[in-house]
Amino acid sequence: MKNVIVDYKKLTPDVLSMLVERYPDGYGDDDIISFRNHKNELIEAVEVTTEDTKYLVKISKRLSMQMEAFDEDDYDAGEMNDPDALPEMDPNLPQDMDDSKNKD
Repeated sequence: MKNVIVDYKKLTPDVLSMLVERYPDGYGDDDIISFRNHKNELIEAVEVTTEDTKYLVKISKRLSMQMEAFDEDDYDAGEMNDPDALPEMDPNLPQDMDDSKNKD
């Protein structure tokens, strides 16, 4: 089995779809795998597995935002393996602009 470490920026809609399916309510502390990379940096990731590949997806605020906003119906078959198909997420902006306007 092939092991692949995936950063948010290289995430494809296909892998994101697997993450959303595996963690429909988001991931918790028990789902997080911690390890050190070749530079001795601590990495935290969540795991999804296909028949031949284990993906360790690095955790970030943007990953959580992508998982919450993801809808598989927004992508055609050709886009599912294209990391450029996912929109950029800005963690500094509110996820739902309408809700942020209604707060007084």
